[in-house]
Amino acid sequence: MLVASANGAVGLPFGRAVLEAGGSAIDAVEAATRPVEDDPSDQTVGYGGFPNVVGDVELDALVMEGTTRRSGAVGALRGFRHPVSVARAVMERLPHVLVVGPGAERFAAEVGAEEREMLTPAMADLWERRVAPRLEGGTPLVGLAGLAADPERAGGTVDVLALDREGRSAVAVSTSGWAWKYPGRLGDSPIVGAGGYADDRGGAAGCTGMGELAIRAGTARMVVAALAEGRSAEEACRAAIVDLRRLGTDRPPLVHVVCLAADGSHAGASTHPARTYVYWEEGMDDVAEAARIEVP
Repeated sequence: MLVASANGAVGLPFGRAVLEAGGSAIDAVEAATRPVEDDPSDQTVGYGGFPNVVGDVELDALVMEGTTRRSGAVGALRGFRHPVSVARAVMERLPHVLVVGPGAERFAAEVGAEEREMLTPAMADLWERRVAPRLEGGTPLVGLAGLAADPERAGGTVDVLALDREGRSAVAVSTSGWAWKYPGRLGDSPIVGAGGYADDRGGAAGCTGMGELAIRAGTARMVVAALAEGRSAEEACRAAIVDLRRLGTDRPPLVHVVCLAADGSHAGASTHPARTYVYWEEGMDDVAEAARIEVP
């Protein structure tokens, strides 16, 4: 079974092919995430993603498998096509969990990851028109940090969750982060337990939206822990959103969660109305869409 944020629909057929061939959950989530990273129409993930305030596309990604809870992540990675696969390599080839910035780029090159200019001409033009003029005269970047709080461009990420035939769970998360973010900013996506978490005893969960909130609350792990305690998928998602709403924020929170329980049930929840997620399970001919519950 596969569950993903709505923008993951383009990748689920690739994850489906892995699972139908008897592949593992971790292979499936990686395979399903890579096409989203290649999609220039998705302005919040991979190629075509929004750059930071100085015009660089910095990518974050996480993979985690739920049997041993091994995980790997990269943050502020520039110039490589598939950050999810670099995160997978961190999990399998380093004694670390999270590698960021120049270190992540050096590691990606050492393991032979494919290099690519991730800033599209359209995004470069947008940055030149919208942001570059504000940098003239040596304006301190800290004074421009508020640009990254645009709620329409602060919430995009792809989450992919999977269960394979052996009952193993996995999660992959990939993002370009907030538009015009401060250089080096990491959101929840590469943080184990915040943006994504997997534990076979409960299942898997992923978050999108204002990552700073999910970091503060440990949201993805909170959802999976609730599943392990026997709460339903919908109850686990709802409880996580309620918890996030208790955080002190200077603007209404924008957060979405999705989960896939060990028994195959799934749900999504959001602070906002009319949000959806997608899923596929063995026996289905195509990917289906489901509504997230709104937690007002």
